[in-house]
Amino acid sequence: MPSEPLSQKEIEDRLRELPGWAFEDDHLVRTYRLATHRAASALVSHIAVVQDELNHHSDLTLGYDTVRLSVNSHDAGGLVTEKDFDLAERVESLVPAHGAS
Repeated sequence: MPSEPLSQKEIEDRLRELPGWAFEDDHLVRTYRLATHRAASALVSHIAVVQDELNHHSDLTLGYDTVRLSVNSHDAGGLVTEKDFDLAERVESLVPAHGAS
């Protein structure tokens, strides 16, 4: 069953609860900086597990000491839905253990 896209106001309201996240080109986006490439790689692996648990996947970009997420919902025509915020909140809950900022 397709997800319902959120309105611009709903997105703006929800983003207030997620410092560091932004809305760009119909995606929720966030870049994390880590101490080392190994730490960044570990964060990507941990995010992949969460994405599989939620059955909702973002585009993940691994840099030397950065990880960038970009997510929207394909089943909602490439727009942002509640599922995207669920993923963002789960990622936020695990990044402190990786020392990400």
